[in-house]
Amino acid sequence: MGQTRLAGSGEDSRATELRAAVSRLRRELAGHPVDFPDRGIAEDELAVLAAMVAGGQPEIPRMRRSLLLIAGAVGSVSALGPALMQVRQAVDLFGEAPRGRG
Repeated sequence: MGQTRLAGSGEDSRATELRAAVSRLRRELAGHPVDFPDRGIAEDELAVLAAMVAGGQPEIPRMRRSLLLIAGAVGSVSALGPALMQVRQAVDLFGEAPRGRG
């Protein structure tokens, strides 16, 4: 899948979408008043996604692993659902992860 550049910025538009989605979910998670057991996992994996996108070359399999961990950690918190979906859609912009053997 090709990269789409933003006019004049030279930045991949997929990275921009992912950065915005991760930022939104991080803000909403930080503002969520109820603590839950896997909150730390979600925060850690959002940090991983943010670092990958800041680095410029996100690894699709690792992004998908982070997404699964985040979804497992916050999936039962319905208030975070829309922001989680935005992260999923942003990860999907990078294309399918290669299928493993076996």
